[in-house]
Amino acid sequence: MRAVDYEFLFNIEEDFWWFVGMRRITDTILALQLRSSRLTVLDAGCGTGINLLHFEKAGHAVFGFDYAREAVSAVQQRGFRKVVRASITDIPYSSDTFDLVYSFEVVDEVSDSDRSIHELYRVLKPGGFLLLRLPAFDWLRSSHDTDIGTLHRYTVAEMEEKLKRAGFRIRRSTYANFLLFPVVGIRRFLKHVGIGGGTDTKPLPVGLRWLDPVFRMLLGLEARWIGWNFNLPFGLSAICYAEKGVVSKRHSEEWSLRNHPGASRHPS
Repeated sequence: MRAVDYEFLFNIEEDFWWFVGMRRITDTILALQLRSSRLTVLDAGCGTGINLLHFEKAGHAVFGFDYAREAVSAVQQRGFRKVVRASITDIPYSSDTFDLVYSFEVVDEVSDSDRSIHELYRVLKPGGFLLLRLPAFDWLRSSHDTDIGTLHRYTVAEMEEKLKRAGFRIRRSTYANFLLFPVVGIRRFLKHVGIGGGTDTKPLPVGLRWLDPVFRMLLGLEARWIGWNFNLPFGLSAICYAEKGVVSKRHSEEWSLRNHPGASRHPS
């Protein structure tokens, strides 16, 4: 992403319909776990940091990292200090550290997605949970993906396969942004054929800002359906909620030594 995109994110993450609606969906999926106890949480690819503050306000010990210097700087501007600059393929925390790891629209931006997922697995405690959200359906690729660095858009089945291969047990899978899928799908198709361009990560035009509460309501409705254990059949985002399964100690140690020999930092 460009520096201007992080500036847009910083200014709209708190109130823009997409971010508000996705936080509601996230809270719905994580509801039971977030109510159970004070968790040690990692935001893997935290962007400009609104989710860090969201989970911290809920009473959890939250840590974050992002590879972009602009993102880390924006997080610090929010007054959050437990953030470092790092890559999701080389997470700077010790194995078996976190109760919950979430990563939104990050694994799709790295060439070695398998390594990133193994890293997410490694830093989770046994029995810990991962909430992974990625852009859905590669046929929806457009200039939006080019601008923000998306290398691949995923189906739920692709995500499940990668997570299972890393040792995760799938607890929940669904798509999101289902109700607006036809509208945005047409917009992305038009971009693909050269009508319009650029990222969608920016405020709505002044004349269309009346749509913000409408779109927010639609994502709120999806959050309610998901809360009723209804998995949406398609959408612009693909979501998997998975638990760190039990693997042999030897397997875990071999992966850690082979791929992350320097992981020694603990949250503080």
